[in-house]
Amino acid sequence: MKASMQKFNTWLLTALLVVSSVLSPLAHAQRIKDIANVAGVRSNQLMGYGLVVGLPGTGERTPFTDQSFRTMLGNFGINLPADQRPQINNVAAVAVHAELPAFAKSGQQIDVTVSSVGDAESLVGGTLLQTYLKGADGEIYAVAQGNLVVGGLGAQGLDGSSIVINTPTVGRVPNGAMVEREVETGFAHTDFITFNLNRPDFTTARHMAEAINGLLGPESAVPVDAASVRVIAPRDPGQRVAYLSTLENIQVEQGQAAARIIINSRTGTIVVGQNVRLHPAAVAHGNLQVTITEDFNVSQPAPFGDGETVVTPDSQIIVEQEDARMFRFDPGVSMNELINAINQIGAAPGDIIAVLEALKQAGAIDGELIII
Repeated sequence: MKASMQKFNTWLLTALLVVSSVLSPLAHAQRIKDIANVAGVRSNQLMGYGLVVGLPGTGERTPFTDQSFRTMLGNFGINLPADQRPQINNVAAVAVHAELPAFAKSGQQIDVTVSSVGDAESLVGGTLLQTYLKGADGEIYAVAQGNLVVGGLGAQGLDGSSIVINTPTVGRVPNGAMVEREVETGFAHTDFITFNLNRPDFTTARHMAEAINGLLGPESAVPVDAASVRVIAPRDPGQRVAYLSTLENIQVEQGQAAARIIINSRTGTIVVGQNVRLHPAAVAHGNLQVTITEDFNVSQPAPFGDGETVVTPDSQIIVEQEDARMFRFDPGVSMNELINAINQIGAAPGDIIAVLEALKQAGAIDGELIII
């Protein structure tokens, strides 16, 4: 039974490779690898606390820096008197974080980012000492150490003036951490592979399942919900890699996004989805502009008079109100036509936002209005 199943899997993979080589891309379609990820295949965040040494007088003298420095010396058998505080300013306490990629193996190297947690002025020229990086479970997964690359710059004059370019208290150590422990992914422990959509959508999930079934056969892929599609897969890791390589290159047509209007009220940015439509509506919008100008007049007394020269202010207030132009829309008009009509009367982004909010309140917009 096992031998026949292996033969079937080999035949299936061969057929997949042949069929996938002649597949033509669909119009407005994307590969599965671009719109979804495999469940369980993910990166993990690591974090640690360490010391940066060798700073040119730009370090810090804080209680936790002193304690960390004492602990480090104690690990090497050097014990300072309890009443003696180290006189150092070339050391800084730092937080170290990194991303552990999926399938990272012991002995591989990853980049780390180092950030000052005290009042150090700069980390330029510093060296990160051996720092343990732990995961959310408290286990050590990598060890970091190395020279920092800092893109920032800070300078200070004797009079107290200073200038800071970028951020001199944050740096990176390329390939600065060595992976010590691997993370189990469960990639080859089940009879299924589950794809999770980056943008959950019922239509996209159905299209993905149909595309996979069109290649593998009926009921090979089942949409679980709006975010996941479960696909039958071989157990053998080598076959599963080739199998997944074929699946992730299948072209899938995504479902259209819901009708939405996104407004950033702070920047005036407006993004309108293609499916937004208007009901019959009439819109009038006018601007009130108030201008205040200040002039000064000089009052000069008559020759040989007893008066004094004085300066008197002369204020002028001008109020202008543009005509409110009303325009009407027929059923089914797109949001693009509305924006063009408002732009023709010279409305600013703030005016457009006000019109859109009023139309939404009037029930004249088919779509969700989201203000961020």
